Amino acid sequence: MVALTNDSVVYTLNNGVKIPAIGLGTWQASAPGHASNATKVALQNGYRHIDTAAIYKNEEEVGQGLKDSGLKREEVFITTKLWNGDHKNAAKALDESLKKLGVDYVDLYLIHWPVSTDPATGKDYEDWDYVDTWKQLQKLYKETKKVRAIGVSNFTKSKIERLLADPEVDVVPAVNQVEAHPLLTQPELYDYLKEKNIVIEAYSPLGSTDAPLFKNETIAAIAKKNGVEPGHVLISWAVQRNTVVLPKSVTNSRIISNLKTFTLPEEDFEALNKLSEKDGIHRWADPSWNDFST
Repeated sequence: MVALTNDSVVYTLNNGVKIPAIGLGTWQASAPGHASNATKVALQNGYRHIDTAAIYKNEEEVGQGLKDSGLKREEVFITTKLWNGDHKNAAKALDESLKKLGVDYVDLYLIHWPVSTDPATGKDYEDWDYVDTWKQLQKLYKETKKVRAIGVSNFTKSKIERLLADPEVDVVPAVNQVEAHPLLTQPELYDYLKEKNIVIEAYSPLGSTDAPLFKNETIAAIAKKNGVEPGHVLISWAVQRNTVVLPKSVTNSRIISNLKTFTLPEEDFEALNKLSEKDGIHRWADPSWNDFST
């Protein structure tokens, strides 16, 4: 049996800001009290990174959990995200998120999806897209003290290339938060982001709701071999490949367990790297209104 320890790995973003490798994900933690309790429990048990978003409808609870934890604001890395319908009003949307969180700044502000939607019609704008939105985030980053770093989420390589090709874009995204796990390693995107010094953040590291990856035979076998749970294998693998990982849970024991990692033996690490070759590629987050092919 391997020794599990609370993960303390910290990465440095391309602007010098430090980000803890493991953060508490809060997607779907929308029932009353869930996000506030999860945030408090996480922070009181070693986490220093919380990930939320405007569309999660739980920023107020995350802020309450931060207060209840007893930690100082500057001790915790907080991420929130700009929703599709707010792309033309990023400054206002950020202020609303800050108010709900009860903080003066966030450490990381992300474009949640590369989709700019008119909230009045539900259709994509014809005169605006994510490049225009990014220029708003650049302004917030440069001219205010409300964001320490800016980044993107669910962006493909081609979308980032298009973003960086614009002559008015001079801030490289600090991160790209994407679905990533052994059945969705995205090697081309992974290599490209490393080349551009853009940190990869992995959401749904356990395979989304009910952790379907726990049932994978290879993952289960590696967990049994090392005397750990499948969750430890998946989160440790994500850290070992130098990505930020955002496991989500509202169960106290699971939250505490998800921070514990170990170093995978090389043969196990490589087996996970190649798992999709054997079991196929699987993406759980694939909304109809987003195109991952471009």
